[in-house]
Amino acid sequence: MEPLRIGILGAARIAGRAIAEPARLTGARLVAVAARDTERAEAFAAEHGVERVHESYQEVIDDPEVEVIYNPLANGLHGPWNLRAIAAGKHVLTEKPSASNAIEAAQVRDAAREAGVVLMEGFHYLFHPVTRRLHELLAKGELGELQHVEATMVMPPPDDDDPRWSLALAGGAVMDVGCYALHATRMLAPWGGGTPTPAGARAGERKRLPGVDEWLNADLAYPNGATGAVRISMAAEELEFSLRVVGTRGEAFAPSFVLPQLDDRVMVKTKEDTWVEQLGRKSSYAYQLEALTAHLRDGAELPIDADDAVATMELIDACYRAAGLQPRPISHL
Repeated sequence: MEPLRIGILGAARIAGRAIAEPARLTGARLVAVAARDTERAEAFAAEHGVERVHESYQEVIDDPEVEVIYNPLANGLHGPWNLRAIAAGKHVLTEKPSASNAIEAAQVRDAAREAGVVLMEGFHYLFHPVTRRLHELLAKGELGELQHVEATMVMPPPDDDDPRWSLALAGGAVMDVGCYALHATRMLAPWGGGTPTPAGARAGERKRLPGVDEWLNADLAYPNGATGAVRISMAAEELEFSLRVVGTRGEAFAPSFVLPQLDDRVMVKTKEDTWVEQLGRKSSYAYQLEALTAHLRDGAELPIDADDAVATMELIDACYRAAGLQPRPISHL
């Protein structure tokens, strides 16, 4: 299979874990990278074996050898640069979320559809056996009918000058870690009778940063009566990225569903038995890149698409509004 030819926008820390290491494991080519600081791009290229450094993001997009753009820029720059990559006819693997709000996400989706390119949002956890097993337990009826979901995404605070605290760059706890929790609840829609909606939400703003959420808790309702509880924070004392699924016959708990490479356990308790499964610590990012490669090379199906990205942003925006905050503004280059 011909390796994917990837261009990287920026030399963010996440790019090392999310694309450079997976590329090494899957045999993909890292063709080009650019960053605001060219020296930083050169150091990234030297460390990760990127073939060449360009002076600008646009040069990476325009590189004729690049077929897939990986976009790990600040949240507010996802939408604008995704649109530029799509306009150049490139497939896009974008860090989540794909845009600043649902209106922009729909613009990105429509552009990708018109251009005939793939836009995939980087919800890498979805491709790992930990999450696949949680879904399988529901699909096979081992947990019975879905009753309740608890998604927790909390972490210690980033530095005060981190762009994740910038409203202009679509920052906030929900946009950073919280989108995983909300996406995970959406992915249970087949067993909840449809997509969940906010039944209520509460949030706290970052000190001296009006409109920027430091934490948000939301209660969700599924069409079939199942409920959800989402707890999101970028001001916690410790990190916890966990998912609990409760059914009429039992429950399953993944203590690190977003980072299963650190803890790959799924703990299952039913009316008949209790057990722990360990499902492998291969990087969820590697599973994600393997899935994208199989789709682009062999037409294998993907579990998410650009429509999914819009639906996630709609739920994010709805939770913001339910908590008395506004969706993030669209950034302009």
